[in-house]
Formats: sequence, structure tokens, C-alpha cells
Amino acid sequence: MSEQEASRRYPARPLLGVGAVVFEDGKVLLIERGQEPLKGYWTLPGGLVETGERLECAVRREVQEETGLEIRPVEVAAIFERIMPDLEGQTEFHYVIVDYLCELTGGVLKAGSDVSRAMWVAADQLGIAKMAPGTPPVIEKALRMLEEARA
Repeated sequence: MSEQEASRRYPARPLLGVGAVVFEDGKVLLIERGQEPLKGYWTLPGGLVETGERLECAVRREVQEETGLEIRPVEVAAIFERIMPDLEGQTEFHYVIVDYLCELTGGVLKAGSDVSRAMWVAADQLGIAKMAPGTPPVIEKALRMLEEARA
């Protein structure tokens, strides 16, 4: 187990993370997690906020590291907790995640070092992927926000 992975397991307090909901041509940007927790699951690109880092800077950095793309956070789409107990019921992972609706501004899509794959997925195809719990409702909420903004 890596030092980074060990520091995330059984935390003394919840860890703060960010995620990005990015739409392009009717598709949403997803990554397949290459590490635990949720290795092999599809989710939104994102990760932990570093000490002294602003949330919007963290989401831009994480998206660039994981996908090679550049984004601009537009507004908060959702805030939720991901609490994952171990087999004995102890909290092994606990994240508070701020997901942003983001606009694509540049870059070339490529999977970063801590993800297996990165790709654009049509909104009506989300059900065919092994999705991380909580991801589809965030995507749906962000899509509604986007549609309302365009109306």
C-alpha cells in the first residue's frame, strides 16, 4: 500500500475532495479509477484538496492531472459525503466532496497516472458502466442546472 493510500484509510476526520462535471457535445467526462477506494469504478474526475489550495484551483489541477483537459469551474453542482466502512463496520474512507459544474476550455483527453481510462460518455449510456455510488445523481443534477441556465 502506498503512503498516500495509507493516509486516506481510517482518517481521523473526513477528507475534503473536489470533482468536476464536464459536458461536451451531449457527453459527460468520466474516469475509471485506477486506485482504491473504488478501483475499477467509473466516476467524475477529481481528488483531494491540498492544504492552502482553493477549491476551484484544486478541481482544475485534478482534472488536468487525471484527464489532460483544462476546465473552468462554473458553479457548485453538489456537495456530498462518501463514507465507506470496512468489513468490521469501521469507517475506512470518509470524504466530503464538492462537485463543480465545469466548462471545458482546452487540452487533449488522456488518462493520467492514477486513472485507468478517461472518456466522454453519452448521458443515456451511464447505466452500462460500473459507476461509483452517488455519481449518476450528481451528473443528473448538473445536467438539469445546465439545461436551466440555457433556457
